Amino acid sequence: MLQDRFGRRFYYLRLSVTDICNYRCNYCLPEGIGCGRSLMGENPLSVPEVATLVRAFASLGTEKVRLTGGEPSLRKDLVPLLEAVRASERIRRLAITTNGYRLPSQIDAWHRAGLDQINISIDSLDPAQFRHITGHNRLGTTLQGLERALTLGMTTKVNAVLLRQYNLAELDNFFAWIRETPVTLRFIELMRTGDNRAFFASNHVAGSDIETLLLREGWEQVIRSHDAGPAREYFHADYAGRIGLITPYGKDFCASCNRLRVSAQGKLHLCLFADQGFEMRETIAAGDSEALAAHIRALIGGKTAGHQLHEGFTGATRNLAMLGG
Repeated sequence: MLQDRFGRRFYYLRLSVTDICNYRCNYCLPEGIGCGRSLMGENPLSVPEVATLVRAFASLGTEKVRLTGGEPSLRKDLVPLLEAVRASERIRRLAITTNGYRLPSQIDAWHRAGLDQINISIDSLDPAQFRHITGHNRLGTTLQGLERALTLGMTTKVNAVLLRQYNLAELDNFFAWIRETPVTLRFIELMRTGDNRAFFASNHVAGSDIETLLLREGWEQVIRSHDAGPAREYFHADYAGRIGLITPYGKDFCASCNRLRVSAQGKLHLCLFADQGFEMRETIAAGDSEALAAHIRALIGGKTAGHQLHEGFTGATRNLAMLGG
């Protein structure tokens, strides 16, 4: 079992497969950064390298793998990547986070490859506001893909970054939507990164404000599984869907950390906001999953008790596309 010096066990791997994104979300990629261009030099892990990496993590107790980006669907070999992860018998859950750009035409192939959970970024249910936030007029297409995921029986979650000036006024619309739609809608606190300091100052909304509203309206908290993500989920008898809250600025957020991150180039990041990633590419490329597992176990000792977001420290994370948030 992979465990750090604070007693936290790590069941969950977030694996970026590209740092390229085709969206221009105003809270992530700043104006002037060309979409479709790598920020990290690209040269992502190949399918065999991903297979070696997953075998190593699985041998250390990892049970859940999420493919992230950038935008994972920009990888032409995404289906073989999914199959490579699913080939490990110890991986119980295979998930992906996507902007849903071409989801209706892709979701069936992903499902056949073994995908059983999908998180779709939908920061607004208003088409004009969606376009303003993302730079794309694709809300209708994204919602079509979401409906197909539900038809296929996939666990389906929606990510919405809370933005004071853009979607905070839509809370009633979001709640009305999940009254009939069986998804988990996860409100995510905007996080400060190296490229969004001014934007953060004018748009950050505390997730605790939403939590107060939920408790007042009779929502109840769901018991978390040991490989669950960072969201605190709530359910209500009158709603088909659930609400999740991801509050990195909340008290003791890091105490329940159960996840590690690997960049598209094979660096191990012990925290989204660590000041560096640890090179593993050479060991990965050698194809020896046992040696790689030993390397990972040695590196885990450097994981700190928590991030320093409250002090304004953002580490090496210039924007969330680098590691998938």
